[in-house]
Amino acid sequence: MTSKQRAYLKSLAVNLDTIFQIGKGGITDELCAQLLNALNARELIKIKALETSPLSAKEASVEIAENIGAQVVQVIGTKIVLYRVSDIEKNRKIDISKIR
Repeated sequence: MTSKQRAYLKSLAVNLDTIFQIGKGGITDELCAQLLNALNARELIKIKALETSPLSAKEASVEIAENIGAQVVQVIGTKIVLYRVSDIEKNRKIDISKIR
């Protein structure tokens, strides 16, 4: 992902609501499955790592990205923004391939 593509995704993420939280349970298989479903529906999601989380937001973002094949767009404080092209053709709305 180029810096311009990342900047474009960041601009789209500004208005997104946080749809998942990582709490004291950490990152589970169930959470990863739900994140994957959300990414297939939306392609770009925002997550919050709570204070009770055993992992920092940065650590959590790397682990989640590896588990579900997503790309970390940004981590600011406790907020994580992830991007993944949807597996479902009709849900593909974000095209970063044209941005160089």
